[in-house]
Amino acid sequence: MTPSRFAPLGALMLLAACAPMAPQGPTVPVSWQPSPNFDERRPNFVILHQTTNDDAERALRTLTDPLKKVSAHYLVGRDGAIAQLVDERARAWHAGESWWGGMSDLNSASIGIELDNNGEEHFASAQIAALLSLLADIKARYRIPDANFLGHGDVAPRRKVDPSRHFPWRHLAENGFGIWCDAPPPAPPGFDASLALQTLGYSPADGDAAARAFRRHWAGDEATAELTDADKAMLYCLVKRKAGG
Repeated sequence: MTPSRFAPLGALMLLAACAPMAPQGPTVPVSWQPSPNFDERRPNFVILHQTTNDDAERALRTLTDPLKKVSAHYLVGRDGAIAQLVDERARAWHAGESWWGGMSDLNSASIGIELDNNGEEHFASAQIAALLSLLADIKARYRIPDANFLGHGDVAPRRKVDPSRHFPWRHLAENGFGIWCDAPPPAPPGFDASLALQTLGYSPADGDAAARAFRRHWAGDEATAELTDADKAMLYCLVKRKAGG
């Protein structure tokens, strides 16, 4: 895959961006009196995915197929080439049924980024370097909080496990995309891990799924939903850090 393979798609998107958009509203009769006092959708989250494909071309076909009804704002290839598939101002179809911190429609508040990876391999260095550059650009423009860089498996733990346990979350957090705690102190006596998972943002609908997603993200292990003392220490520290403590 090379950047030039994405060029025709980019040209089509530029043409589409120039087309005028009619106002969207109700079906009942209204008069259109446009006000200048508005702005465009401002994403507050970034959701990271893996394509679970062996090559970017196949992923690109899926993400641009109108019958598949799935998309993302960006696709980052193993070689670091980045393709933009959806305007950031638009709502891409990448998170699906999701939840984080009480928000049940992450598609409406996020930018979705697909990483070309089959789920069983480590992520390529060139790919992660390109991702970090893209995230830095997005974060600067939208002022997205560190804690709001998440995986699909975090916001949809019952359905999804991406990006896989091989994803370098710690490396991303060291660059400001996500939160992490190095050598956190033990959780205090009586620490309620289930409540802490919800406080961090996980859905209360399935505690085991949330615990597995947490361990995948912050421990690189999803073999069990049982939180170890080290997991609880990390969880306690993350909750405090997210709260600014």
